[in-house]
Amino acid sequence: MSEAEQADSAVHVAVVQLCSGDDRSVNLTAASEAVREAAGRGAQVVCLPEMWPFIGSDAAKVAGAEDLSGPSVSAMQELANELGLWLFAGSFAELSELQGRVYNCSPVIAPTGRVVAVYRKIHLFDIDIAGGPSFLESNTVSPGTQAVVVDCPLGRVGLTVCYDLRFPQLFEGLRRAGAEVFMVPAAFTAHTGRSHWELLLRARAVEQQCWVVASDQGGHHNPKRESYGNSMIVDPWGEVVARLGSEPNVAIARVDRERTVRVRRELPCFSHRRSFADC
Repeated sequence: MSEAEQADSAVHVAVVQLCSGDDRSVNLTAASEAVREAAGRGAQVVCLPEMWPFIGSDAAKVAGAEDLSGPSVSAMQELANELGLWLFAGSFAELSELQGRVYNCSPVIAPTGRVVAVYRKIHLFDIDIAGGPSFLESNTVSPGTQAVVVDCPLGRVGLTVCYDLRFPQLFEGLRRAGAEVFMVPAAFTAHTGRSHWELLLRARAVEQQCWVVASDQGGHHNPKRESYGNSMIVDPWGEVVARLGSEPNVAIARVDRERTVRVRRELPCFSHRRSFADC
């Protein structure tokens, strides 16, 4: 039987919320302990947040960039294999072909420990909000160019990272490719998260009639950077079925494919689409 064997109707999925800092060993320990906790509570699929191995200065991020055979991914491969679970391993700073730049890279690890899919964040977070954060991800990150779906016990899963959440055309493309679930590992800022995080997650779920599994960073990474937390799992009707607060923690929900089928049957909006001319 293949690694993406026939999916059951319902799978227990965990969102892991961390508060990563600039100590890689501390971050690795926190992530590993949280994954073990999720497995101990019955999770078959576990999702980590964006940039869980390191959040610190841009220079240190680039200097410490790894490839897919580096210590962060290797540790998660060993853990997935040991625990026998699917691990959507958040994202990490991946070495790129351009000096001084990395990819924001999101790997998917099967229970065998094999990396079965890799997504590189397409939309880069470049903002300057009065009274809020100023952040230029494009200073050190190269954008990915390829949308990615992967088959696992949840069904077909579309991969995204954080700021991608604001671009519904990506989610629509993933849904057209058969996605039933969207993964959204994130380090969503507290400033924007208070107004937009839940709103956008529920909107993507309702628009595409898909489950949304969103693992966020939460808390103060350093005096200048705070993530919103509130990791959550949203069903295809837009209902939040599991949610965390602002601190590191683990939440688990039962993600049921039959719920997706029922919502799409009862409200078949994709069959109602019409073409129209642009203004």
